[in-house]
Amino acid sequence: MKWLFKWLFRLFLLAVVLIVILLLSLNSILRLYVEHRIRAQTGMDAEIGRFSFGLAPPTVTIQNFKLYNPPDFGGTPFLDIREIHAEFDRAALMRDEIHLTLLRINLGELDIVKNEDGRTNIFSLGVNLPSKKSGGGKSAADFKKQTGFEFKSIDVLNVSVGTAKFIDLKDQRNNRTQKIGLDNCVMNNVKSRDDLAGLAVLIALRGGDFFGSLVSPPKHGLLGN
Repeated sequence: MKWLFKWLFRLFLLAVVLIVILLLSLNSILRLYVEHRIRAQTGMDAEIGRFSFGLAPPTVTIQNFKLYNPPDFGGTPFLDIREIHAEFDRAALMRDEIHLTLLRINLGELDIVKNEDGRTNIFSLGVNLPSKKSGGGKSAADFKKQTGFEFKSIDVLNVSVGTAKFIDLKDQRNNRTQKIGLDNCVMNNVKSRDDLAGLAVLIALRGGDFFGSLVSPPKHGLLGN
């Protein structure tokens, strides 16, 4: 019986060591899982510099997140997000609902790419947002179908935007960069895409004619040749 006791004790120690390793590696495992899920859902490669998930307090923090365009857009960068920090309602999550008490997004760079076929990535790629009536409408249904969760609200949304670039893979003379310089724009009680209209207007104003010219980008000479 001694040998059995010794082996059980060794197995117990091994289990404890594995649990410790798992706990220490949990964020790394989740980071790889999230990258894989993004790839599976969007067909776009993702890189996450740091991923942190906690239940006390309930938070998710992603730092240095980079999303790359698919091959038909040259595999070029699409988004460079310095930080995504979310504080969520744990009780709502248990009910398969998304209720964020705080969402902070710091978008360092957005690269808008026009491929050789004349298609632009922001018009070819998209994510369905909840419609005006929370919990209703086609977009809300699509969101639940894609994620398995029903979107409720974001109590406080804090957005910062650095720069935007336009890249023309067919004619690089059309390439240009626009500084947005939006720091800590705060909105409360966001429940639908309509609640983001003010943010969109503010970004458009800071971008001048940059975004308005995306459908038909200006010809050469934008950068003074």
